Amino acid sequence: MTVHRGRWSLEDRLERPLRELPFDVPPGAASITVELSFEGGVIDLGCHGPDGFRGWSGGARRQYTVGAEWATPGYLPGELEPGIWHVWLGLHRIPPDGVPYEVTITTSTSAARHQDEAPPPPPERPPPRDLPAPDGLRWLAGDLHSHTVHSDGTLTVHELACLAASRGLDFLAVTDHNTVSHHPLLPAAGAHAGITLLPGQEVTTDLGHANVFGDVGWVDFRRPSADWAAFAAARGGLMSINHPLSGDCAWRHPLPEESRPRFAEIWHPSWWDRRWGAPLAWADLWRPGGVVPLGGSDFHDPGQFKNLGEPLTWVLAEDGGAASHVLDGIAAGRTAVSAGRDAPGLLRVDDELIAVDADGTVLIRPDGRRTAIRGDRVRIPADAPGMHRLETHENEVIALCG
Repeated sequence: MTVHRGRWSLEDRLERPLRELPFDVPPGAASITVELSFEGGVIDLGCHGPDGFRGWSGGARRQYTVGAEWATPGYLPGELEPGIWHVWLGLHRIPPDGVPYEVTITTSTSAARHQDEAPPPPPERPPPRDLPAPDGLRWLAGDLHSHTVHSDGTLTVHELACLAASRGLDFLAVTDHNTVSHHPLLPAAGAHAGITLLPGQEVTTDLGHANVFGDVGWVDFRRPSADWAAFAAARGGLMSINHPLSGDCAWRHPLPEESRPRFAEIWHPSWWDRRWGAPLAWADLWRPGGVVPLGGSDFHDPGQFKNLGEPLTWVLAEDGGAASHVLDGIAAGRTAVSAGRDAPGLLRVDDELIAVDADGTVLIRPDGRRTAIRGDRVRIPADAPGMHRLETHENEVIALCG
């Protein structure tokens, strides 16, 4: 057993917010258990072994176990390599009078055991929405931001997949914070529920969050944010800036213009009054020519105010709907965002904009020109690149398209 105890001060956090506490894993160890106790403040928790990253749970847990066959959600099971390991402590919120803490690490020759819960029955899906699309392509309904028990969500991967399918989603990005422990579970859960699950990670820091989509491996949140985008791109993934104006999660990482991702979660539940134009102004300033708009619910718990698919991201993708097809559609900028699956929408198909179920709204082009929409399916020539939107007569944004 190894015990670390002390008091973290505000000065400690300012000097270096991520701390590493060493412990030795002897040959023959089959599992390790780490327990953290502290009073006041917020301390995040994670783990690193001699061969690299082994897990992260942030502030969602104060205990974890890692073994050869099973690990606490958020952590990676696998053989325990002998040598020096480290408990990661993120000093997220440390008050002026400090935070007393104690970390206890126990190694065992007994394997970690856990009984997996049976998945819920496959859900019934509502019928798909009939939307105009070119031959071989289809508008897929999805959500690009969600969490499970592998970070600070309350549902298992299977439960989340079934809930998403029951709401008529074709795809869902599962983007747990600073971990990829959920990735191996996605194919089976998606097949069971009848939905495409995109592997993702919400790279989470005090200066902002970003989603990385694709099976690219663990993205090291300790690195500069420009490295996250380069890492993702080199492995065929995509990076999106999350909720760039959302409270203390707003994006504040410095990024040179040439390193800024094209993709941004412009529409997030924190944009609760969509007459507020700041997210649109941010998008105009972020990159010359604007951004590819994305939307995500940031779903954590059925009891919260955030619902899966609200907002909803539409992706024009190959008819098969595989994860690679969805990512290809996003990469090509074939996206649209609406308030929900059956809400008014604005789609771009070839050289046309199509306003769907949006009678009485106003189309606003990137150069500011405005056109009143009269009818339930109105086609308008797409004579300008960039992000277009629909607004109500009270200037409330109700749809975006790339």
